[in-house]
Amino acid sequence: MVSAAVLSGWNGPPSGSGETLGPMARRGVVAGMLGAHVLAGWALLQVPAVQQAVGEMAPIMVELIAPEPVAPPPPPPKVQPRKLPPPPAPLLAAAPPVPQAAPVFTAPPPPPEPPALAAPTAPPSPPAPPSPPLPPAPAPAAPRTVVLTDSDWIREPALTYPRASERLREQGTVVVRALIDVRGVPRQVSLQRSSGFARLDQEALAKALTARVKPRTENGVPFEFVILMPLAFVLDD
Repeated sequence: MVSAAVLSGWNGPPSGSGETLGPMARRGVVAGMLGAHVLAGWALLQVPAVQQAVGEMAPIMVELIAPEPVAPPPPPPKVQPRKLPPPPAPLLAAAPPVPQAAPVFTAPPPPPEPPALAAPTAPPSPPAPPSPPLPPAPAPAAPRTVVLTDSDWIREPALTYPRASERLREQGTVVVRALIDVRGVPRQVSLQRSSGFARLDQEALAKALTARVKPRTENGVPFEFVILMPLAFVLDD
């Protein structure tokens, strides 16, 4: 780079010198200048710092190592065909022996039996007389009717006048027949005498079931009994 600049900047001797170099002289001057540049470069290379910089800029040589060849896999073992044993020879079945016919002995027929005599038939027995009918079971004793006093009542039936009967001015007395159990509770009620109005009769039967009386005993044994309950429906004038 320095030599090129020097060569390009040199245009020959100054114009005022009055001397002109010939071609051979110019070549000598150029050769001298090139030699001076070569010597200057060699002198610079002798400096340690310059040598280190040049060494770092030296090209790096790369050597390619070829990969080792891979051995091919061994061939698979050959499968030996399995030899099957020969089939057994068929057995010849021996012919079964022919059975000998057994001698047949024929028994003589038995002599004919004499005809059997018919046995005399017995006369049929007369039919047995019918058994007498069983006597009927005794009917259970009817519960007795008891007349209650005011002290026999534990709770008298509380009547409620039906609204429709009150509006229609229906009045009358209903007589209810009640079967009282051993606890003094009405077990069954029925209509002994009607009032003439169905609403009053139904009200009397329903309230008769709510009554309670003292139980009755005989010789220390409680018993059921029947009472008659007259229930009156009366309107105030």
